[in-house]
Amino acid sequence: MFLKRATTSSTETYWEQIHKLHRTLEESDAILLGAGAGLSTSAGFSYGGERFHQYFSDFEEAYGFHDMYTGGFYPFPTLEEHWAYWSRFVFLNRYCDPPKPVYQNLLELVKGKDYFVLTTNVDHCFQKAGFDKERLFYTQGDYGLWQCSRPCCPQTYDNQETVRQMVEAQGFQITEQGLELPAGNLPKRSVPTELVPHCPVCGAPMTMNLRADNTFVEDGGWHRASHRYGDFVHRHQDAAILYLELGVGMNTPGIIKFNFWQQVYHNPKASYGCINLSDGACPREIEKRSVCIQADISAAIDDLPGE
Repeated sequence: MFLKRATTSSTETYWEQIHKLHRTLEESDAILLGAGAGLSTSAGFSYGGERFHQYFSDFEEAYGFHDMYTGGFYPFPTLEEHWAYWSRFVFLNRYCDPPKPVYQNLLELVKGKDYFVLTTNVDHCFQKAGFDKERLFYTQGDYGLWQCSRPCCPQTYDNQETVRQMVEAQGFQITEQGLELPAGNLPKRSVPTELVPHCPVCGAPMTMNLRADNTFVEDGGWHRASHRYGDFVHRHQDAAILYLELGVGMNTPGIIKFNFWQQVYHNPKASYGCINLSDGACPREIEKRSVCIQADISAAIDDLPGE
């Protein structure tokens, strides 16, 4: 199979690639967007650096991790401290908007087209930007949902109100920009015991609805979205469709990257597009029907010609 063979990068100039992608967008009857973590990073949702230090410096000092992602796996000594960390994490990455309007600009590109979104991101930036929620499939979960840690049943639970209470209990004020601490104050590194969530069915501690192991809950909403995605792919399997991959790395390449390559390979009317800061390439077998742009996604979308 071509998936095990060398991929190739484009020899065209950046602007040649931009105009080629624009033409492909215009000529395609449908668009399947495949989005990975690089898209949200381009929008300003960085898990490290200044953004991490601004909100998690107390956790960094106490436990020595240096980014939000690593902190998500830390074995905190109490559930009160575990949820102090996760409530900040969830509020900032699920209930706040990213600094740059990348998702809104992407929506303008696909308006008027028959589109669907397949994403491994769990921050729901597509829905917040105005994408039709019936055209979204979040395969790996949702920061906005909890599930039973056992799990005892295939149910998920909205966490927005309790997360707000948790961050406020730590001393943060909720503003339009996100979270702020009153001048001179330090945050509490725990939440009140009564806010620690437990499963309403069996009483076990709740956990995040994120695909980390075989306890991940695929609830009714997940299965309905999966069905809509499958139906979209089936309806366009012989059509002039653009598979546009944005910010997808090699952590779980089978969900989007390899999947898209295979779909394009088997449909001679299909095209493949890729925008990635460091990994813009495709197999040689689909090279003539591909455009791979190695650049910041936000900049590339801004550079695409308007209507």
